[in-house]
Amino acid sequence: MSLQAANVTKFYGQQKALDDVSFQISQGEVVALLGPNGAGKSTMMKIISCYLPQSAGQVRVCGFDVAEDPRSVKKRVGYLPENNPLYNDMYVKEYLMFAAGVHQLGRKGKQRVDEMIGLTGLEAEYKKTIGTLSKGYSQRVGLAQALIHDPEVLILDEPTSGLDPNQLAEIRELIRETGKSKTVILSTHIMQEVEAVCNRVMIIHKGRIIADAPTSEVRMLNKASRIIRAEFDREVNVEQLKEISGVMDVIKEPGSVYRILTGTGGDLRADIFRFAVNNGLVLLSMEQQDQSLEEIFREMTI
Repeated sequence: MSLQAANVTKFYGQQKALDDVSFQISQGEVVALLGPNGAGKSTMMKIISCYLPQSAGQVRVCGFDVAEDPRSVKKRVGYLPENNPLYNDMYVKEYLMFAAGVHQLGRKGKQRVDEMIGLTGLEAEYKKTIGTLSKGYSQRVGLAQALIHDPEVLILDEPTSGLDPNQLAEIRELIRETGKSKTVILSTHIMQEVEAVCNRVMIIHKGRIIADAPTSEVRMLNKASRIIRAEFDREVNVEQLKEISGVMDVIKEPGSVYRILTGTGGDLRADIFRFAVNNGLVLLSMEQQDQSLEEIFREMTI
């Protein structure tokens, strides 16, 4: 097991940022850590990477306790924080050589720097100073330094923030490839990124893990798994729609359009059609769709 957290709690003064958090992550998993601002995501990442001590509980990385043996943990963790602090006056290759020296790579340092320049697509930029790079290439430099010592666990806090669509695709592909051999924890607010890159989702809210499941099964955790969007010829009594068996909730949109949230049972479109006929309504359109990860996230964290 690459990463184990057991009953982790963190206080900032009187404020509880993490509340009895426990989870395990294995090698080869790319895990999304989702949560609204202030939920405790960055705090958890900083504890794992030994930047902050926990107030209670235990975290072990590759068998080493973050409190008892932080040096061994840091050798096995690569960390890209949200603000990606870099030395803007240094050249890209110079900075990566510096990072290799910090990790005491010795003779392997130059080889690893060359490998990282190739892996992160910095071949055309490595002779430039970091301050002259675009946001996308600065992120690549941050990823390169996080990977320079070939860590077993990679922690990425908002790694694609501010990137354009082409840069997004390239960084996501790099994360996917990295996740085949390492443990990756990814914090993001971009739900499409979660579905494109991650094979597991943990949702944290008010310092507690409220959901933990494979990405493909997250929709099963919520009270509604599908949405039927129905448009009638006139306004409908919402409470009457809710009386249809299997309907979990109804949300009215502008006009006479209703988003009908349904459970994990059967297809309710025939029941909604019969409802329209029985109430003298004309059903102008009806479309069924799976509930998006963004909608599930909002409902679970409001």
